[in-house]
Amino acid sequence: MPIYEAPVRDMQYVLHEVLGISRQDVPGYDELTDDMTGAILEEAGKIASEVLAPLNLPGDREGCHFENGCVRTPKGFKEAFDQLREGGWTGLDCDPDYGGQGMPYLVGTAVGEMLVAANQSFMMYPGLTHGVYSTIHAHGTEEQKAKWLPKLVSCEWTGTMNLTEPHCGTDLGLLRTKAEPQPDGSYRITGQKIFISAGDHDLAENIVHLVLARIPGAPAGTKGISLFIVPKYLVNEDGSLGERNPVSVGKIEEKMGIHANATCVLDYDGATGWLLGEENKGLRNMFTMMNEARIGVGIQGLAQAEAAYQNAVLYARERLQGRAIPQPKYPDRPADPIIVHPDVRRMLMNQKSFVEGARAFILWSSILIDRAKHMGDRDAEGLISLLTPVIKGFLTDKGFEATVEAQQIYGGHGYIEEQGMSQFVRDARITMIYEGANGIQALDLVARKLGSDGGRNAMAFFEMIKRFIKENEDNEALKADFLDPLKAASKRLQEAAMYFMQAGMKNPADALAGSYDFMHLFGHVCLGYMWAQMAKTSMEALAAGTEDKAFHEAKVVTGRYYMQRQLPATALHLDRIQTGSEALMALGEDQF
Repeated sequence: MPIYEAPVRDMQYVLHEVLGISRQDVPGYDELTDDMTGAILEEAGKIASEVLAPLNLPGDREGCHFENGCVRTPKGFKEAFDQLREGGWTGLDCDPDYGGQGMPYLVGTAVGEMLVAANQSFMMYPGLTHGVYSTIHAHGTEEQKAKWLPKLVSCEWTGTMNLTEPHCGTDLGLLRTKAEPQPDGSYRITGQKIFISAGDHDLAENIVHLVLARIPGAPAGTKGISLFIVPKYLVNEDGSLGERNPVSVGKIEEKMGIHANATCVLDYDGATGWLLGEENKGLRNMFTMMNEARIGVGIQGLAQAEAAYQNAVLYARERLQGRAIPQPKYPDRPADPIIVHPDVRRMLMNQKSFVEGARAFILWSSILIDRAKHMGDRDAEGLISLLTPVIKGFLTDKGFEATVEAQQIYGGHGYIEEQGMSQFVRDARITMIYEGANGIQALDLVARKLGSDGGRNAMAFFEMIKRFIKENEDNEALKADFLDPLKAASKRLQEAAMYFMQAGMKNPADALAGSYDFMHLFGHVCLGYMWAQMAKTSMEALAAGTEDKAFHEAKVVTGRYYMQRQLPATALHLDRIQTGSEALMALGEDQF
């Protein structure tokens, strides 16, 4: 059975040595001492490795069961869910006014990576609930907040997001679900929603669905969509549960992965719902949950890569095959472990350099979210808006690649189910699809985010990189291996952006044709920036005579690998972007 060990040391390194969180001016960060975050992460790590990870493979094999209109989760899930709830982990960064612990989003991100790496399917139940909490907290009335939030924070009730219908996924303007006003101020919701993660289960007393629907007479397209709170069970005035709402499970989907999470078809047959926010502003309000979910899915990409990588390293150290070149590494053994072979090292280094760079990127991005949320920092808000499609698209694409490479290290054994490596691949695959397929993320980045605020956010990102390079240009050790490659990659990113501005005005298809490459180019620059910061931190620690010499040496070597072997992909992406759309669109539809 696969193992998982929480990377507490690496998280602490990023939080305190690289990002220096306790010295930042974000409210609540002054309390995030090394000891405090260490205690939180150690405890969360125990839950991840001792409670959730042992359920991952059995949960994948058993899956969810649909019996007499009810969904049953795999054996052990209910007990683990109760343990997570009772420990207060579901409300870690939620508002204390509704039972949360009020910790920064940053802490929730670090803890979340661990728990998701241990069991992605399981963590989708509380993860989606957090998104429902955030959406009601942002857009609900005081009465709605008081009614729904405490139970969502505690996960006594869970939540879901209902967007997709059989005939519309990305194009929500085609949505047909109806919401008919009632004399008491409620609405009758009628329609069918599909691909609803955690749509039904036996882990909580009630499920709060956030449903997009159209009020009769509303404008056509996305401008006429409203958002509604529709519970599985109606709630009485005293807070107790009342009768079952007419929302039922049509079926649960049989999927490639995330078997232990119930992906449901939900049928609404005049179910009672309540408007959340203003009429016809539902899609805008739902973006609160969607944007949070997109960042959460980016974390899933990182988390699956980390879990798969840990197992690949163990196997590479233990599996004896062939001999090292030019001479055996362990001549007293019948063969050398495969970790000595350059091609295995290539795959391990790809995984390690991605995972550690991505972790720094997502934790740094979480600081932007805290600054925007708690300080009203418009610059931080603009930057995280720009980076959200990069986080979702790039981290899930590369995270999936990492799980495939981890499986490859096992050879034929990786293709055998008992090893458990295929689950990482299968579970990671969905991250590239849901919450907006990655092609949509790329289009959003180029068509909307890049030019938002007159390009102000993109220019701020470029200036941030430029400033870091200038501040450290006298550091010769850092300059050659890290700053110069970062500078070259950043210039390519700027050149690609300029191409979009010039060519895109003449032919928008030229910009859209390069959007996917641009998302990856952007992602590589982000991780290159993270690696340059980590290299600086570790070089300074080594120069000061750190007691953790091996850790910091490994950081510098891993970062150097990323800059030499991964960052050059930015040149390829730029070349592709600059070819425009001609070759891409040349064939007629009937020629495929």
